Amino acid sequence: MSEVYDYFLLFPAIHDVLKAEKRLKSEKIKYELVPVPRQLSSDCGVCIKVKDFDNALHFIGKDAIEACYIYNGTEFKEIKK
Repeated sequence: MSEVYDYFLLFPAIHDVLKAEKRLKSEKIKYELVPVPRQLSSDCGVCIKVKDFDNALHFIGKDAIEACYIYNGTEFKEIKK
């Protein structure tokens, strides 16, 4: 049985978060808007948490994302774009 991880997508500004949220919603991809975890840094205080990283990245576009982290339940690891 494979583990399911959370992916945190960080954006440069709230406008970018809302644009990505609109896209995910229109494609029916499950997501959550959450505060940026304290361990991570961003100019924007809100990020998007998803489980289906590949689909989310496909519809948002990697250029729109400032940074992406995978969370295994204990630590964050940055995913290089």
